[in-house]
Amino acid sequence: MKLNLKKYIFTFILLYVLVPINAQVIGIRDTILMGSKFKITLVDNDSISVEKNINKAIDEMIRIEELISDWKSTSQVSLVNQNAGIKPIKVDQEVFELTERAIYFSEITKGAFDISFAAMDKIWKFDGSMDTIPSKEEIDKAIKNIGYQNIILDKTNSTIFLKKPGMKIGFGSTGKGYAAQKARECLTHFGIKAGIIDASGDMTTWGTQPNGKAWKIGITNPFQRYKMADVLGMKNAAVTTSGDYEKFILIDGIRYSHIINPKTGMPSTGLTGVTVIGPNAELCNGFSTSIMVLGKEKGLELINQQKEYAALLITDHGRIIKSKNYRKIKKNLLK
Repeated sequence: MKLNLKKYIFTFILLYVLVPINAQVIGIRDTILMGSKFKITLVDNDSISVEKNINKAIDEMIRIEELISDWKSTSQVSLVNQNAGIKPIKVDQEVFELTERAIYFSEITKGAFDISFAAMDKIWKFDGSMDTIPSKEEIDKAIKNIGYQNIILDKTNSTIFLKKPGMKIGFGSTGKGYAAQKARECLTHFGIKAGIIDASGDMTTWGTQPNGKAWKIGITNPFQRYKMADVLGMKNAAVTTSGDYEKFILIDGIRYSHIINPKTGMPSTGLTGVTVIGPNAELCNGFSTSIMVLGKEKGLELINQQKEYAALLITDHGRIIKSKNYRKIKKNLLK
């Protein structure tokens, strides 16, 4: 699992034209949301309209951040965490359903994905401040507070209750993908027919470039930075990457991934990057994180059961592996 909402994995290179075509313009803006870099790309009628609509997308993602950020003390998720072991907290239906979907991932991965992993957020730090790995005692103590089975959802009253004091939930693994998806929905509601929301590697696209061609997204190969692992043509689809080659720590010559196995409290091993493609960025991100933790065999077993999602895996030794339905889903990205 990711330790928090910060993920500086820029695995995608966007290949788009930045000039007006057919009386349309492409507007691009970089911003920081959820502690990460976001890039918003829109096709619109003129530069003034582009700026207004980019602001609408940002406002929508800020709204989501205010709901689910576990490091904003006033957010609904923070209130849930502050009342762990004390009482249930009523949340918006949106937050309740986001939690439901996260628990679904916990169930299908048998705990390899677990939003209550946030209880370990102070054990591992990937900000350059760590020079020793956590002790077994520290890890064991934190693991005691992890367990999606102890998240009690009351649908009738729309409440979330964390049974054990010290528990925390966080949406570092699906929150940015969800924000990107909601921003896309917001913009299509206002008539924007094409664009890309790139939430620090959790990306959703719709429509086409002004010249009618699909968006082109390159998947970086960390072992051959000058060569893409694959190039995707995308219209109405999503793609996310989870990986350890942009964010990690080196201690005593050993490289530790920022994606942690919630069962062991130790960094995931075996895979350097996982890219998942499909219709929804939130679910793509859930799958990519899960596969990083599960490893090659179990990760492929999971994604091969999905009809609408596929994955490209890069092992620690640089081998590229594609799930069985990868080619089929890749073609679907153009629909």
